[in-house]
Amino acid sequence: MNNPKHFFLTGVFLVIAVTGSAGAMAAPALVKEKQCDTCHRFASGPAEKEQYGPDLFFAGDKFQKKWLENFLQHPEAIRPAGHTRDPGFLKGQRRTEPHPVLNSQETRQMTDYLMSLKTLKESPPLNLPALSKGARVRVKILFERDYSCIACHQSYNLAGLPRGGVSGPSLLDAGNRLRPEWVYQWLKNPKAFATQGRMPLYRFDEETLKQLTQYIMSHTKDDPGQ
Repeated sequence: MNNPKHFFLTGVFLVIAVTGSAGAMAAPALVKEKQCDTCHRFASGPAEKEQYGPDLFFAGDKFQKKWLENFLQHPEAIRPAGHTRDPGFLKGQRRTEPHPVLNSQETRQMTDYLMSLKTLKESPPLNLPALSKGARVRVKILFERDYSCIACHQSYNLAGLPRGGVSGPSLLDAGNRLRPEWVYQWLKNPKAFATQGRMPLYRFDEETLKQLTQYIMSHTKDDPGQ
């Protein structure tokens, strides 16, 4: 005799699977509805037209899910000076169109979709310990002086206050926003993600790669690194 409990559990799992699939299928339609594809690329390869927002075809590699969920409902500027693709970027003129605000249902759909967009091969999590205070000071010198990252990116000074350039993405909340595995791969070869980007291609050794990744991930808005 068939077990009624077996049929009940099977039905529950089927509903969950179908609901999840429906949400993933709804997201591309939501992309069109909100006109996200007028600013962002959702697939690699040549773009049909010039787009002024960052590429999102590796969003699942790059972003933390919790941050995405919050950003889609409460968007804020990540690049204080605008994106480098903006027509007036070199003149200091940034695009002023506000980012769309999604409701909670739209946010769930869009987040699930974006987190499914990946280009990196699956690999073990990059579990890096926090830098000691002395090591952090040494890496801060690498970040600010040796490689001049501070010229383009906002970081924190020794008092925990913002300082640095605004032409690149702010790093003030990098530890909340980015995944360490992506930061590591970006520092190693930014051209793998943005062939036309302005990020310099450095030849970091393995230790420096990991230390810079640790340093960047230490930047969080709830606990600014010093």
